[in-house]
Amino acid sequence: MFRDAALELAEIAARPGTAHERAQALLDELQLRLPFDGAWMALAEPDGSGYTSLASTDLDGSSLRYLSGPRMAHDIDLTGANRDRPPLSLSDLPYAAQDLQTWAECLLPAGFHEALFVALFEDGGRHVGFMTVLFRRADPPSPALRRELTRLVPHVASGIDPVRSLAASTVIVRDAGAGVVILPGDAVAPLPGLPDHCLLASDSLLVGAARDVIAEGRTFATFLWRGGTGRALHDLVRVTVLAGESDLKAVACGALILSSPNDLRGLTARELEVLGHVIEGCSNLEIARARGIAPDDRHSPRTHPREIGCHLARACRRARRAGRPVRPGRWNPRGVTARQGTSRHIHPTKDSACRISP
Repeated sequence: MFRDAALELAEIAARPGTAHERAQALLDELQLRLPFDGAWMALAEPDGSGYTSLASTDLDGSSLRYLSGPRMAHDIDLTGANRDRPPLSLSDLPYAAQDLQTWAECLLPAGFHEALFVALFEDGGRHVGFMTVLFRRADPPSPALRRELTRLVPHVASGIDPVRSLAASTVIVRDAGAGVVILPGDAVAPLPGLPDHCLLASDSLLVGAARDVIAEGRTFATFLWRGGTGRALHDLVRVTVLAGESDLKAVACGALILSSPNDLRGLTARELEVLGHVIEGCSNLEIARARGIAPDDRHSPRTHPREIGCHLARACRRARRAGRPVRPGRWNPRGVTARQGTSRHIHPTKDSACRISP
């Protein structure tokens, strides 16, 4: 005997894996429960310009390419199928199928004559995607079929939502205090479960640095960033960048999370700054120039590697005695100090008031 369809879909939606894998599993399960002949599911791109195809059943390659293109996006908008409402059928529309380009050029030639289509929204009202189930018969879908699809749609939306997947991955960040989702273009969006922060404005230098990390093809990065105007340790926050699925960058690029810096292994703010330059291959002269000091100054970069080495060696010995690994990410990436020092995007007073304390 079948389990309740909602329970089965909720279980699939909660599975690990990619959005593509969950979407295909959701469609396959829906086809076991509902009598349709084909289906297509896609993610909505944030600027409303189109859809990124995720999964399908019983559609050939040419049909999938058509549905993923601009004509389908135009017809979805024209018919109001991108609104938060119960599933619509072709028979509900004030248009004949032949008057809609998608139907005239793609779906009718493929042998489909009816459909139920529905926009997918998450609980907070954010547009996640779109799904259509297709029928070869021209009979309007029954009220019972419409009700059942309406009941199951929230589980489908949850399962394909890339933001939900990014939010779930934040569990790897200890003491997470704030975060955003990095969207294509220049936008950011709230990260479910975490508050916003003044450092996470869409035009901030920190968000720009996180975009650089993702553009380099890195899936994970952690480093320190100044949350205030001074050079003291209590002005530092830990930044974690998590890249999204590579083939869904048109929908969500990744997540940016702030947390407490925690144990800095006895390193001073100056030493952390120098360590970042050393790790990224800067010479002593380059470090001195970046810090605005003479190479023969008593605070010369030549003196810091010895001090840093002593601090880290002691920290490693303490960690080994306690049976703990030494955690990475205890430096400022090169360019952070210089860029922050000339920031026109981050308001010093506001940043200082909003910083996360260690």
